[in-house]
Amino acid sequence: MSPRKPSAHELTQEMIVEVAHKQFTEKDFQQVSMRSIAKELGCSHGAIYYHFKNKAELFYVIIGAYFTQLNKILDDTVNGTEDYETKLYNVFIGFMKFGLNHQSQYELMFMVRDVEIDGLSQEAANLSYEKFAQSLQALATNKLLVSDIHSVFIALHGFVSHYRHYVKDYEEAREAVNVHAKFLVKALT
Repeated sequence: MSPRKPSAHELTQEMIVEVAHKQFTEKDFQQVSMRSIAKELGCSHGAIYYHFKNKAELFYVIIGAYFTQLNKILDDTVNGTEDYETKLYNVFIGFMKFGLNHQSQYELMFMVRDVEIDGLSQEAANLSYEKFAQSLQALATNKLLVSDIHSVFIALHGFVSHYRHYVKDYEEAREAVNVHAKFLVKALT
C-alpha cells in the first residue's frame, strides 16, 4: 500500500516554500516546475496552486524573505550606537557577509534573470537598493551623489560575485572583506 498524498488543506505554504527553495538553488528557474515541486512533496501540482497562483509568485515569496533579512541587517546597523564611519563600515561588512554566507540566496536575489519573474524580483531588489541608498546617505559625512551610491553597490556586488563558489562562507574571505570595506569607507569619507 502506498502512502497517502497530502491534500491541499494538509499541505502548508511553508512545506512548499522549503521544497521550492531547494529546487531553485539546485536548478535554474526554468528547470523548476510546479509539477517537480509537487512530485517531491508527494502531492498533486493542483494542491500547490491552492497556495500559490504560479511559480513566479512562489519564487517572489522566497526571495522576498531574503530581501527582508538583508534589509534588517541595514536597519540594525544604521540604528546601532557606533559612530557614523563605523556604521558605514558595518553596512559594507553586513552586505558582503550576507552574500557570502547565503550564496545561493544571493544568486536568486541579484543574479537570476527571467522575464517571468523580473517584474516581481526587480520590485523587491529596487526596494532593497533604495534602503541601501538611504542608509549610505544617512551615514555619509558628505552628501553622496547617486553615482557614488551606485558605484559602492556595484563594488559590493562585484566582490560577492567574485568570491561566491570560491569560498564556503564569510569566514574564509574575512580578511579580503575587511580590506574591501575599509577601501569603500575611505572612498566615501
